Amino acid sequence: MKDKFFELSVFSSQNEILKEFAFDLGVTCVEEITNGFIIRQEENPNLIEFGLCEFAKRAGIDIKTQTTQKDNIDWIEKYKNSINPIRVGKFYVRPSWCERNGDIDIVIDPALAFGSGHHESTNACLNLISEFVEPNLHKTAIDVGCGSGILSIALAKLGLSVDSCDTDEQAVLATRENAEKNAVLLNQIWNGSITNTNKKYDLIIANIIADVILVLSPNLKGALNNGGYLILSGILNKYKDKILKDFSDLNLIKNITQNEWESFIFKEKNGK
Repeated sequence: MKDKFFELSVFSSQNEILKEFAFDLGVTCVEEITNGFIIRQEENPNLIEFGLCEFAKRAGIDIKTQTTQKDNIDWIEKYKNSINPIRVGKFYVRPSWCERNGDIDIVIDPALAFGSGHHESTNACLNLISEFVEPNLHKTAIDVGCGSGILSIALAKLGLSVDSCDTDEQAVLATRENAEKNAVLLNQIWNGSITNTNKKYDLIIANIIADVILVLSPNLKGALNNGGYLILSGILNKYKDKILKDFSDLNLIKNITQNEWESFIFKEKNGK
């Protein structure tokens, strides 16, 4: 371990898009902060900073960055100490170093994954799963943009047969590892999207950015079984009307707004 490490802080009103691009650049772990995120590594992140700024410039996204060099204390351990378990709906999401309780237990180590249940979008998805998913009615599901696999694991623990996919290979690996850690068996996991399957599902979850959801709209709706549910999340407030218009051929069951994030659950209209 080197004596020093670098900390790149990124701030933006559209930090989720920039965070996804950071993962595309090879970043494997970030710490989410208010209106931004932090990348830590021992090598100078100047190329990552340049790439983020160029991407933001071309996409018309506001961005502010700051790079500092710090003494290389064990910041992962320090970060672990700042993470608390969270109870969401039927689920208790905890890092592996915390004790379980009586709820449906999900173990996710935030320093090693992309989602831990604390973010508004993931939190809303877990609440919608808790409220609307009925194992005796819903048998199959797909988690599109699975990230850490937290939503896939939640569905599998309710007894559904779950497929998972993500365009980020690191997310696919994280989902496999976390599924094993939680002693659940996921049906299929692949590097790609819902466009890579012809199957239909009782439940589809897409916790990804709005632009991608809108592109995948025909595929998401086309993969629903009669009476199937579609959960959409990871959507900034400004995209709410676009999402509602594009998915108006489905029945809106519930909309959750948490800070600047929107989450929806729709039902296929042919269902009883």
